[in-house]
Amino acid sequence: MKCLRQFCTGCAAAFLLFAGAVRAADDAAALIKQGDVFDRKVQPAEALTLYLAVEKITPESVPLLLKIARQYRHRAAEVILVGEKIRLFEISKTYALRAVKLAPNDAEAHLSVAITYAKMLPLLDSKAKVDAIHKVKAAVDKSLALDAGQDLAWHVLGCWHQRLAEVGAIRRTAAKVLYGEIPEGSSEEAVSCFQKAIKRNPNRLSHHVEMGIAYAFQGHTAKARESLNKGLAMPGGDAGDPASKALAREALSSLK
Repeated sequence: MKCLRQFCTGCAAAFLLFAGAVRAADDAAALIKQGDVFDRKVQPAEALTLYLAVEKITPESVPLLLKIARQYRHRAAEVILVGEKIRLFEISKTYALRAVKLAPNDAEAHLSVAITYAKMLPLLDSKAKVDAIHKVKAAVDKSLALDAGQDLAWHVLGCWHQRLAEVGAIRRTAAKVLYGEIPEGSSEEAVSCFQKAIKRNPNRLSHHVEMGIAYAFQGHTAKARESLNKGLAMPGGDAGDPASKALAREALSSLK
């Protein structure tokens, strides 16, 4: 009889644990669903409140960590002070790197790292910038090696090539002496990357805008104007689209 009571007690405890786990999973799913609504509206503060609550339930969920990393990038775009921007990007990077550690073969995790470093680049001092340039390339190369179908990964690689192609020889030499060698980028390679990005997702206007900027750098004015105008004509929807359109208008005004 004692053994039977112990068995029944053990079964009851196991059932309660299972029921608790099910409730926790249901709660997490509901919170994520609500957070995703705010994510689509680009309301990162509200999305973070929900995602961070889920993190307490499932702290090793890679998709969740990537959602959180993205919200911190959105928050960084909202603030004005450089120091606060860098702080938020650093938090984003921490979450992205946690995702990579948990899932080293997850292409989106490596892409999240690449995007965060790329967005931080303009804010960093020269030495940190050189280091970040290398880290962007390493992360995006790894991401594409795992999944070459990601349009955003090709976009990041295209921007990497184009921005480095714009670095003059004098600046490159000075940086090498002081901080280490800056890789050389290719504007032609940038166009190739943007073409691949557009093939995978023709509805992302930033691909067309960045390709137009690359064409303008090469002196292909007609192609540049066509790509820039195409980007401006698109409705958008991504968080960075207003900035991309502003960039397109600036590039168009400088075309001869």
